[in-house]
Amino acid sequence: MPSQFNEENAENIRIYHFVEELVGSFKNYIEKDFKDDDISLVELPFLLRVRFSNEGTQKELVNLFKVSDGYTAKLLRRFELAGLIERIEDPSNRRRKLVKLTDKGIKRTDKILKYIDYWEDTALEGLDEEEIKVLKKALFKTVLNIEKFYD
Repeated sequence: MPSQFNEENAENIRIYHFVEELVGSFKNYIEKDFKDDDISLVELPFLLRVRFSNEGTQKELVNLFKVSDGYTAKLLRRFELAGLIERIEDPSNRRRKLVKLTDKGIKRTDKILKYIDYWEDTALEGLDEEEIKVLKKALFKTVLNIEKFYD
């Protein structure tokens, strides 16, 4: 960990640096411990977003991840061939396809979420329930504040 990270200096460290350390830590952990033939580490966030979106579409994934339609279509096709997702017709707009996890996709994301939960539990070690609640509320507000940068 960089020498700037010490308790006496915590209030002077930019949030960017905390986020950078957290993301780097998660990436190192997941690269070392996560192995899956159907999903690469770059693709993992796509599958998790499908898991947690109620009626996700390919276009929503394109907009969320700022990638091309072609890349997203290719990735979803790979997930489809692996039996992890299915694309179904939107009953309210027959030209639109909804992306849903299959039972196999749900089981696979359950496995992934166990890795994420372990990392998160480790990262939050030493914090009590109230501190975790305050942290999550503050992070939620922070994410809402940065929505303006997505336009």
